[in-house]
Amino acid sequence: MSDAPPPDTKRSLRYAVLVGIGLMAAIDEIVFHQLLQWHHFFDRATPGIGIVSDGLLHAVELLALIAGGFLLADLARRQRLARPWVWAGIALGMGGFQLFDGLVNHKLLRIHQIRYDVDLLVYDLTWNGFAVALLVLGVALVQRARTYDRTSSSRHGPAQGEHAGPQDR
Repeated sequence: MSDAPPPDTKRSLRYAVLVGIGLMAAIDEIVFHQLLQWHHFFDRATPGIGIVSDGLLHAVELLALIAGGFLLADLARRQRLARPWVWAGIALGMGGFQLFDGLVNHKLLRIHQIRYDVDLLVYDLTWNGFAVALLVLGVALVQRARTYDRTSSSRHGPAQGEHAGPQDR
């Protein structure tokens, strides 16, 4: 039996979801808001307010990336990082952000569309389809991580991620 603490699967997944959200927000903001200039985060006001809303989105995205990165780095430093769960969390965070943006921001709240002056159906299907594909990938990676944990625990002791020490609470 090893003296190393078991990987913390739950925190690895949660912190990676935060990184995934920040990463997809960064891709959206850089590609669609800045490079293509198809929309701003808030398009229902002046162009200046649209730019300010993009800046606020960028600030929140950076906070998510930095906080999630530091939390994952801390798990790695303490040898508690569960890498298979990190990949699952990143995919789930990216897909969750993308689907939330596509359904809530674009359709429900209508604070912006993907593009203007075009038939939106193809854009909406692509946007939300990509989100669903990322979520499906994330779920598949969760299943793979669970299988890895079961295989690993049968060789090396009890299930991983279930033993949080007092310093982790």
